[in-house]
Amino acid sequence: MSEHLLDARGLKCPLPVLKARKAMKPLAAGDTLRVEATDPSAVQDFANFCETTGHELLESGQDGEVYRFLIRKGA
Repeated sequence: MSEHLLDARGLKCPLPVLKARKAMKPLAAGDTLRVEATDPSAVQDFANFCETTGHELLESGQDGEVYRFLIRKGA
């Protein structure tokens, strides 16, 4: 398993989730994607994204203006 990083800072909804969806496609099941975003709506967007795609939201947090997410790819 490996971890990948997606820098979505500065992008507005729905671009962070769309870029995450594209970044998840080549990953193997169990790999993780760490996402950094600055759009406040990303918190709910990534929760919904994981719920509807079968991926697991392992971590969700905020560091100043940056929202960080760790997503594990589902089967």
